[in-house]
Amino acid sequence: MGLILPISKCSTLSTKRLGARRFKITSSWNSGFNHYPVSDRAVAELRDRWMEFQGIKNWEGLLDPLDDDLRKEILRYGKFVEAAYRCFDFDMSSPSYATCLYPKSSMLTNCGLDKTGYRVVKNLYATCVVQMPRWTKKTFPSLASPRSSWIGYVAVCDDAKEIVRLGRRDIVIAYRGTATSSEWLENFRATLTCLPDNMTTPDENYDQPMVQSGLLSLYTTNTQCDQSLQDTIREEIRKIVDKYSDEPLSITITGHSLGAALATLTACDITTNFSNAPIVSVVSFGGPRVGNKSFRCQLEKSGTNVLRIVNSDDPVTKVPGFVIDDDIDDMAEKGTTHVASTGMPSWLQKCMEVTQWVYAEVGKELRLSSKGDIATCHDLKTYLHLVTLVKNVQL
Repeated sequence: MGLILPISKCSTLSTKRLGARRFKITSSWNSGFNHYPVSDRAVAELRDRWMEFQGIKNWEGLLDPLDDDLRKEILRYGKFVEAAYRCFDFDMSSPSYATCLYPKSSMLTNCGLDKTGYRVVKNLYATCVVQMPRWTKKTFPSLASPRSSWIGYVAVCDDAKEIVRLGRRDIVIAYRGTATSSEWLENFRATLTCLPDNMTTPDENYDQPMVQSGLLSLYTTNTQCDQSLQDTIREEIRKIVDKYSDEPLSITITGHSLGAALATLTACDITTNFSNAPIVSVVSFGGPRVGNKSFRCQLEKSGTNVLRIVNSDDPVTKVPGFVIDDDIDDMAEKGTTHVASTGMPSWLQKCMEVTQWVYAEVGKELRLSSKGDIATCHDLKTYLHLVTLVKNVQL
């Protein structure tokens, strides 16, 4: 049986419709709020506003200046991404290279997240189509990598006190960034390709949604021995949504670098295929571009909330491809790979799109800035440090 949250201090339930999905919105603890001591007020504030922090209003009024409670939530999800890195075996000489170092039962404990109230319920693996040439295995053995690698996990909040504090039961899907040579090769497959029919919602007003080729391959490829990441996600989300259908839920997908792009694609897949899905949000760090304008339109239509944390000095966030931007002023803020569409003939714009290199930025952007070399600017620790310190942000 699912957890039943107290209703005596909750206002009435309303219903929000986004795309084809419906879910209940609970406005909690509105009455008697001032009677709580300070510590309890902080809990009540989070519980009352959790849907705002999950992007139900597109984070309006929360980013400049950055709301302190939202800051805490971003940092909290960033720790789950850090755990995905810490759990990965980077040792190429190890027999367990590219697998998870710890069993599910102790994974978060070994990463210092034992007090979060979450429990890992599923390991996630991604399979690469592109492999290093055979001759490199002898000449450069360090470049060899398995075809399927551990890339993240699914965790469910199952601590009663934490569920009350959050105002709902939260499901986290966390992805690490690129780690193997095969994943790097998939990153370089940067031309756009059409989403498969089972990941799209037909709409005569838009062209076919397209995403990066290598990214889609990582998400959908399976073998005789390995299930695709997509199938694993769908099976696990179906179980979770069915199991906890009688209580408030949220699905938060978070990742860094390649993991940030996978988080966006995963969110698209969930909102497209689960009409009964709860609110689905992405909190991504230092992610590359994912798809074209039609892909962005599908995300918006399905009610997928995407918050991209971007370091303006991180080149990874400016690739792949380029963006045809309608706003010349905004273009200058986002880097040289944005091309102004103002005054551009429609035939030329169409020709550029045919090249399959025209991407579109998605979601809401929290733009930060740091100085340093490329590696430092892209590092997850840098992102979390910037979020910790930032007051006013670049929107």
